[in-house]
Amino acid sequence: MAALLHDLIFESASRFPSHTALKYKASTLTYGQLSERVEQCSRSLMAIGVEKYDRIAIYLPKCLESVIATFGASAAGAVFVPINPALKPHQVSHILLDCDARVLISTRSKYRALEPALAYCVDLQGIILIDGYEDLDLRDISQKLLAWDDLLGLSHPSSGHQVIDADVASLLYTSGSTGEPKGVILSHRNMVTGAKSVAQYLKNGATDRILAVLPLSFDYGMSQLTTAFLVGAGVVLINYLLPMEVLNTLAKERITGMAAVPSLWNLLVQLPWSSEAAENLRYITSSGGAVPVETTELLRQVLPSTEIFLMYGLTEAFRSTYLPPDQIQRRPTSIGKAIPNAEVLVLKPDGTPCEAEEPGELVHRGSLVAMGYWNDARATEERFRPVPNRIEALPGREIAVWSGDIVKMDSEGYLYFIGRNDDLIKTSGYRVSPNEIEEVFYGSGLVSEVVALGIPHTTLGQTIALVVVPRPDMAVTGDDLINACKKRLASYMIPAVIEFRAAIPSNPNGKVDRKQLAQEIMESFNE
Repeated sequence: MAALLHDLIFESASRFPSHTALKYKASTLTYGQLSERVEQCSRSLMAIGVEKYDRIAIYLPKCLESVIATFGASAAGAVFVPINPALKPHQVSHILLDCDARVLISTRSKYRALEPALAYCVDLQGIILIDGYEDLDLRDISQKLLAWDDLLGLSHPSSGHQVIDADVASLLYTSGSTGEPKGVILSHRNMVTGAKSVAQYLKNGATDRILAVLPLSFDYGMSQLTTAFLVGAGVVLINYLLPMEVLNTLAKERITGMAAVPSLWNLLVQLPWSSEAAENLRYITSSGGAVPVETTELLRQVLPSTEIFLMYGLTEAFRSTYLPPDQIQRRPTSIGKAIPNAEVLVLKPDGTPCEAEEPGELVHRGSLVAMGYWNDARATEERFRPVPNRIEALPGREIAVWSGDIVKMDSEGYLYFIGRNDDLIKTSGYRVSPNEIEEVFYGSGLVSEVVALGIPHTTLGQTIALVVVPRPDMAVTGDDLINACKKRLASYMIPAVIEFRAAIPSNPNGKVDRKQLAQEIMESFNE
């Protein structure tokens, strides 16, 4: 089995050379063709002087070139840095500067937007544009500019620098909900182990066709590629504007597996599903936040023959837990148990285990634990810390990732997400989970989306604010919501403020942007 990330493609090409590996719009690549393109890209990067561990930034929408560049950089022994195409120029320039990118692969339009900031990226030596550089003013460009086709016309005797599974494969930048994005350092071992673990419990095989909806800069999105390439399955790439495009693609491409974040599932369950969209869908997964129980129930009704996997993951460990589909009806709010080849602990601040039902921090140990944060020793020391040795005779101390997420474990070992340590609302001396409040309001049937937030308060510590998107077919007031839910909420959990909106803001990975929402509400209070 593959030990290096790019070998996922090469080994599947040797077993299934004529199987479809990748499709984007009308273009398709078999595993044999994809393997050749990745090898060619690797030799081309070597030809322009890419050294081992050089960072190759990939600022592209999902397309064939973005996948080829990703695995070509890996095969060359470089470190690929996927950048979410939804990020703005100042966010992209932060990443380029932070990781000292040597090469940037992008498009003409994105290059034009970035151009003023690129002058400060002194380590950036080459820019490769997949659609060429015609009509660009080249007079003030300090980096070497190449068209993608010209790059692939170059070659080198070696296909790449020698690497081992402990070497760095990628920097995945977090969404920056608590400050500037941080680059999570992932090794080949991290990413390949993650692919093997997830493909095992999803039972992925060569006949699967997986829809890649999520950004490839998101660990959850990248996982759709790695799990598929491990087993020789096909991947269909989509950049959608409207949720209905997703359902249409499910039907047209006879998709068997799909992953999405809760906010997208909340939208998709409100749409009319055709029988063609559902008939081939063997499984769906959700991660990146809690799925409302109401949404899960609607998905079960729409997709009675589809297995639903509720999962939890963090970029620092790629994937951590999943709830088996046969447990959803019994434990609809659980994030399940540890994925294969990982152990998930619930620990107190001193590192001792919590009792059943006692809240504590989720700590992940095993070969999926990342190598730390790029250029940030302090944050690495805070998040990547030892866990007590269970065998006292063992030398040294194992490093685990302390997630910052508060969970509890029931007596049967199933985990339940309570909230991020910094998202918990502290009001009237109580610690309140936003998810617990949100679940009650979703259960009212009056809202499409809802977010609970803690807003600073002089006497309570924090007061609870609710941001709501009402169901489109209902005229709902704040009093309606409170009256429908107050019997299920303790008095200190009842929102003091309810704000109605047409949509909830999300970060580039599709997760609810709680930080932005809280800032907007606080600013409205101060007006």
